[in-house]
Amino acid sequence: MTAFSGFPLAGLDFYEDLEADNSKAFWNAHKEVYESAVRGPMVALTAGLEADFGPAKIFRPYRDVRFSKDKVPYKTAQGAVVRAAEGVGWYVQIGAAGLFIGGGFYQGSPAQIAQLRATIADDVRGPELEAILAKLTKAGYTIDGEKLKTKPKGYEADHPRIDLLRHKSLRCGKEIGAPTWLDTPRTAKEVRAAWETMRPLIEWLAAVVSGSGALGASR
Repeated sequence: MTAFSGFPLAGLDFYEDLEADNSKAFWNAHKEVYESAVRGPMVALTAGLEADFGPAKIFRPYRDVRFSKDKVPYKTAQGAVVRAAEGVGWYVQIGAAGLFIGGGFYQGSPAQIAQLRATIADDVRGPELEAILAKLTKAGYTIDGEKLKTKPKGYEADHPRIDLLRHKSLRCGKEIGAPTWLDTPRTAKEVRAAWETMRPLIEWLAAVVSGSGALGASR
């Protein structure tokens, strides 16, 4: 396998053009650019990180339009995820805007979400998560995720962590854009460093939603 040498700027141009002409004709005419400037580098990047984080899933470039009113056929960014537990993992993406690095709890079953909330509500484990998120925020990461508009059933509106309890998913991420080093091997070092910074959050979430860090298992 070819060693990772960066994301060529041709990949960003490819996605900018795809946003303007998201058609099969454009894709077929420029597929080689996608393979050489987008998918190939993403495969090489994640392969280089596998020893420390695990194998990655490279997302398909095609949108699932079966149940969508939007029939645009191609995704306008290339993502990859390394799973730490069901619904939890590290994420990296390249698109027209450049590089995005993230991670967290992306989606889960009702039982997983219930376990997450129970652990957030706990007066020991909940503050652990708050401290982790505070460090990530201080380091420049954005904390987001799908949230209920009202309080979840079974919790009081004045709970000290009510905002976290409203989360159905919990993610952190940072828009890197297109720095001068994007098309160099330094990109791998930057992704590795970012994922290591996120590791406390990923491990906390993975333990909770997999049950190994659930309240009943930790006491």
